[in-house]
Amino acid sequence: MGIKIAFHPIYEYPLPEGHRFPMEKYGLLKEQLIYEGVFADGHFFEPVALVEQDVLLTHTSEYWNKLLTQSLSPKEIRKIGFPMSPLLVERGRHIAQGTYECALFALQNGIALNIAGGTHHSFAGHGEGFCIFNDMAIAANILIRKKLVKKILIVDLDVHQGNGTASIFQDQKNVFTFSMHGDKNYPLHKEKSDLDIPLADGTKDNDYLTILNQTLGPLIQKVVPDILFYQAGVDVLATDKLGRLNLSEHGCKCRDEIVLCCAHKYQIPVVVTMGGGYSPLLKNILNAHVNTYKMAKEIYT
Repeated sequence: MGIKIAFHPIYEYPLPEGHRFPMEKYGLLKEQLIYEGVFADGHFFEPVALVEQDVLLTHTSEYWNKLLTQSLSPKEIRKIGFPMSPLLVERGRHIAQGTYECALFALQNGIALNIAGGTHHSFAGHGEGFCIFNDMAIAANILIRKKLVKKILIVDLDVHQGNGTASIFQDQKNVFTFSMHGDKNYPLHKEKSDLDIPLADGTKDNDYLTILNQTLGPLIQKVVPDILFYQAGVDVLATDKLGRLNLSEHGCKCRDEIVLCCAHKYQIPVVVTMGGGYSPLLKNILNAHVNTYKMAKEIYT
């Protein structure tokens, strides 16, 4: 079956002109992967919408009902950062289902990738930071409920701490959360992951990659996960307007190589979600994301 990639046209939900979130990157990324010959149309699948019972494994019924009835308060909407609409909620359901279906593919074939996802700022009872549903947490909880896995490792290398994910799994022994992020980046208040590595402003390739290299292999050996979720945000780039780290595009690609090589070496199925990326030039975001896919293809085919 080979590598499978989740993409749905709803990922490209239109935002008001001037909004700082580059929603158009999702469709452009798929187009670029096909244009460069990295992957073909047959590698992509369209996930359906997540069903309510699977949402409620992770999120509270109160929050879910507010989303369904579009009754979030103005403060709650501001915290999420998107203008609210039923279509935006539907988009989140497709993204979360995509990450779960990727997990099923990965368990069979070693790896699968979601062109969206990595919405790690969503808590059980509220969204924030451009995140409505926590797709990795949802997928992890479904896998555990269905007894498809016993132990999950979440490797979150977005520039922002995975605060929602850390909160959701703070008392869950089946899921180990690891976040390596900018110490002074959003969120101001950090939750406690099972392992947090905060990095100083301006951290460059060499220091970043050395820390990751020294950490990840031993961590996999310690946790012994049945599956690994990799949040591959490219807001670690020096060009990113919301990040405070200083990685080059090459350094970001080497980061992906470390994670995917470790997963491959230890034969741990891996699900890759794209996470954040806010460089002013869209080409910087796309180049870094495309590199993630190129690395996946190089290692797994």
